Amino acid sequence: MAPLSRRDLLRTGAASGLGVIVAGSVDAIAAPAAAAQVARATGYGPLVDDPAGLLALPKGFRYKVIAQSGVTKLETGEFTPSDPDGMACFRSGGDFVLINNHEIGGSEPHRTPALAGLTYDPGAGGGTTTIVVDREGNRKSEYVSLAGTHNNCAGGETPWGTWLTCEETEQRAGGVYQKDHGYVFEVDAFDRDANLEPVPLKFLGRYSHEAVAVDPKTSEIYLTEDASGPNGLYFRWVPPKGFRGGKGALRALALSAGGDTAGRLQAMSAFKGSRHIDDLSEATTPGTRYKVRWVDVPDRDARTVSVRKQFEPGQVTHSRKLEGAYWGDGGAYFVASYARISDGSVNEHDGQVWFYDPRAETIELKTIYGVNPDPEADTDYDGPDNITVSPHGGLILAEDGEGLSHLVGVTRDGKSYPLARNDLNDSEFTGPVFSQDGRILFACIQSPGHVFAITGPWGDR
Repeated sequence: MAPLSRRDLLRTGAASGLGVIVAGSVDAIAAPAAAAQVARATGYGPLVDDPAGLLALPKGFRYKVIAQSGVTKLETGEFTPSDPDGMACFRSGGDFVLINNHEIGGSEPHRTPALAGLTYDPGAGGGTTTIVVDREGNRKSEYVSLAGTHNNCAGGETPWGTWLTCEETEQRAGGVYQKDHGYVFEVDAFDRDANLEPVPLKFLGRYSHEAVAVDPKTSEIYLTEDASGPNGLYFRWVPPKGFRGGKGALRALALSAGGDTAGRLQAMSAFKGSRHIDDLSEATTPGTRYKVRWVDVPDRDARTVSVRKQFEPGQVTHSRKLEGAYWGDGGAYFVASYARISDGSVNEHDGQVWFYDPRAETIELKTIYGVNPDPEADTDYDGPDNITVSPHGGLILAEDGEGLSHLVGVTRDGKSYPLARNDLNDSEFTGPVFSQDGRILFACIQSPGHVFAITGPWGDR
């Protein structure tokens, strides 16, 4: 995300050269992988320039701004906080309830208000707001649901109707910060009282969290780490025996005796036969499959050494820019946004989508983007970040690359198309998520901070 974005690396002179290759979508990904070149005629048609200079969409599509940092107001009178990022949508009667992360690291103009009872650390400015809209996507209200957290990036929805928001940081207590950061917090979409006195889920580890995906059958949680020096890891949390996921269960576990180390936090180690895979960028062909083993994390709270530095060489598998995650097709999808030789990667790419199959204990490369040859041209895409399943078929990817930024659709047969373009600036898209009835796509432009409700003639893709 923003602190370590690919656009920043490219501006320091990273190499490029390959064309964009896209393989797979939700249905095509579940079948044998097949590469497909970007097809501009695919999707909902060409994008139409926005007279307001904000969001280009295909003909027949419309948007509403339902929140804007520094413009719209919270119930308590303060402005909507800066840097909207990961987001989830829940249904409540005739309304939709959005929980929206705010990736605030300290210098942003509009912090999440440190309200009594909702604030973990008053020195930190991140958190979440909850936006209520009606079934047509009209804004009704917005309020703080978590405050005093740091760099809330992405996260993931749970099977029991809550949002796990992730701190993308390893910030220690000191200076303005009264507590350590780098944790996951649970936010309830419906019960405001459940969000009082925030509790870090320390059993999920303290590191630069990005996103999570939860197995609805076992309550196992899969987590991505966006970090470098060395590159980040892919994790699994296995709950303790007898644990049943549900409303309040994670909080109760965290507060229980021994809760900080409840269950097992493990890092992924991938193999091709007997050969260990040190870095996921080694894979360049869709369909590449690795066997997975899981290695227990020695000190998940990273009291003296960062979690990813606690392993011996060849013990775990690393990847640059592990980003979005979601659960689907009986397994966990996760995204590596880009890789460069200069950051320690084996090969260069502008995005991978992986699928972990818990039954086979394998990961398979489903999608790969080559390095974009011309990020300023409105023809190719790069840097997938947040990712969501479309109820109309395929995927929606939030682009966080160099040059123009898009919401990119990927069809069932593996073709890529533009769904939206940021006509305001080159800020990344974040937080795409559909309403439960499939009529509205909610998404954000992170800076200066817009949250949109997008409607139109959706159809099977």
